[in-house]
Amino acid sequence: MSRIIHKFTRNVPDWQPRVTPVKLDEATPAQLEALQVTPSNTKVSDYVLTLAHDVESLKVRSPLFNAIMYDKGGLSRAEREIGALGASIVNRCIYCAAVHASRHAQLTKDTTVTDELFARGEEADLGPRDRAIFDFARKLSAAPSEAGPEDMAALKAAGLDEAEVLDLILSTALFGWANRLMHVLGDPVRKEVTA
Repeated sequence: MSRIIHKFTRNVPDWQPRVTPVKLDEATPAQLEALQVTPSNTKVSDYVLTLAHDVESLKVRSPLFNAIMYDKGGLSRAEREIGALGASIVNRCIYCAAVHASRHAQLTKDTTVTDELFARGEEADLGPRDRAIFDFARKLSAAPSEAGPEDMAALKAAGLDEAEVLDLILSTALFGWANRLMHVLGDPVRKEVTA
């Protein structure tokens, strides 16, 4: 038996799609081609297998995701994860928040930032750079007009250059879209332990 999860954590839940994912052994040649580039270049998730029903979209989505989240230069990988996490918290995407908090902790080899964000939300005690990044991502996700000139000034004061700001905008916006898509396509679930 499974239960929908409503609390943020670094423990990545299962994701239960509402649409049956494509089965790799039954995938068409076009679907297999679209699945060649997965977001993390590791295993193909049920989410990606669900997206494989729309081959043309997946062929565009995965390279775009990879370019935004994994491209070298600009904002660090860990800081892009803060942008993704800020969007996921605002959008209440439990699954994405867990994935990106976990990745941030892996990349930094430290759980302090994500522990603080999950425990205290907007009131989290963060360093100036992380604070500016999180606040901007949160405001941009709530409503783009909420991220104003003072937030851009805070990013610059925290040491972000133009390329880093662009990477932050892209990673945050990508998850504004991805969170909403994930909400519609399925639910995060925790398996209950039975005695």
